Amino acid sequence: MASNFPFELLVLSALGVTSFHSWKEGGLRPPLFWWQIAIVVASSLVWTGVLLTEGWRTDFGTALWITETAAAIVFALTAYRWPFAQKISPLLMPYLTLLGLLGSSVRGEPYAMNDQAPPLWLDLHIVIAVSVIGVLTVTAVTALSVALQERALKTKSIGPLSKLLPSVNEAEHLSDLLLVVVQILLGIGLISGMAIEYYETGHLLVFDHKTLLSVSAFVLIGILQIGHRVCGVRGRVAARVVLTVYLLIMLASPGVKFVTQVLL
Repeated sequence: MASNFPFELLVLSALGVTSFHSWKEGGLRPPLFWWQIAIVVASSLVWTGVLLTEGWRTDFGTALWITETAAAIVFALTAYRWPFAQKISPLLMPYLTLLGLLGSSVRGEPYAMNDQAPPLWLDLHIVIAVSVIGVLTVTAVTALSVALQERALKTKSIGPLSKLLPSVNEAEHLSDLLLVVVQILLGIGLISGMAIEYYETGHLLVFDHKTLLSVSAFVLIGILQIGHRVCGVRGRVAARVVLTVYLLIMLASPGVKFVTQVLL
């Protein structure tokens, strides 16, 4: 892996430069935005591909890099569909840079995945799981943007960051849309996970930490969706729920096993 360090450094540099430009006055704007995001996505994809050359790895560092790559792809697609989403880059890009730095500095021994289930089911479950974490990362950052903008309006302290971020209405609209996508993907992921569990153990559901955290996240999103429509739950309350869901899903990721082993 040491022979790939120059390329790893290149990816981190791309993330760092994009983060720096996103904080400059006026933020990232086309065409510079698209050039830099394209470089980040392309380099992240190649680097993650290098990490997975010998098969799916489930160590903590690789899990962080996969999260960064998935979130970068989702962000690019989201910004293309809803251009105002580009304005969350001052929050998202530094976070992705931090994920990359942690992924490069924390190395754990990969542990094997169970392979009793058909490869197609495993591949489907992996794609869905990665999609969930990618969409949810962008959703969580968007929710954080809502909370920061609401606080700035409430305290009447409009700082440089507030001028770069999307308005409360824009960010809430985007967060609502992405949450629907997350819940659909998470529901499919739970079903595919149950199918794999049945192949491996003969039981549809095994209540380990991953299952409990994923189900809790799914339920919380459902409650938040109902709260939107029935009680008008929005703003910082909704943002806290979304960030809690993100924490639950991150704790349910494969890398948490490595963290647990280190701490215990």
